[in-house]
Amino acid sequence: MAEEAAGPEALSVREVQELVRRKDELEAQIKACYAVLEGQKGVGMNEPLVDAEGYPRADVDVYQVRAARHNVICKQFCPEKSSFAGAERNEGDNACLQNDHKALMLQVEKALHQLHAREKEKQAKDEAEAQAEAMNQNPSLPQPFARVNAVTPGSPASISGLQVDDEIIEFGSVDTHNFQTLQNIATVVQHSEGKPLSVTVIRGGKKLHLGLTPKQWAGKGLLGCNILPLQR
Repeated sequence: MAEEAAGPEALSVREVQELVRRKDELEAQIKACYAVLEGQKGVGMNEPLVDAEGYPRADVDVYQVRAARHNVICKQFCPEKSSFAGAERNEGDNACLQNDHKALMLQVEKALHQLHAREKEKQAKDEAEAQAEAMNQNPSLPQPFARVNAVTPGSPASISGLQVDDEIIEFGSVDTHNFQTLQNIATVVQHSEGKPLSVTVIRGGKKLHLGLTPKQWAGKGLLGCNILPLQR
């Protein structure tokens, strides 16, 4: 059975820049062609080149107009026949300028998509490696028993520095060893109104110590955050 053909290799940044350069060159060639047409009484791509009696128009350079139109919509671009094109093309280019431009635009779009995908993949890999390295540097971190899933701006929890996705390993007298339900935390909060509590969390693989003072504020409760228990 024949082997499957390998997919196209991802383009480098330099190769993408070359595609963009070629696209710009093609756009310049097309613009030059239209400038020629505009200079010939603005005949454009569709104006007739014969007069009412069927003779070639005397007010325009018919040959130059046809050459300009040819260079835009022809099936084969021939640079040696175009005195105004200016830019050389590689041998074997058989598509017209407009088709070449469309094809290049598709190539550029695909290449940029590949670059963005590679960058996103690299960023995710770097973050995973950084987190793994942080965990390796802190192999003895206690097992968290709860996670913060909401913090209201301006609340006591927000002022203390508590953040969403912080994993709690100590909340006052509650820790991994004696935590049973969220009622344990609620009890500590009720008995500590107006008094600073020591809260220890894991954030980004590192242990952080925060000072949280439960108290009345503009919102509900004494903390202004929502805490969920973690399954253990």
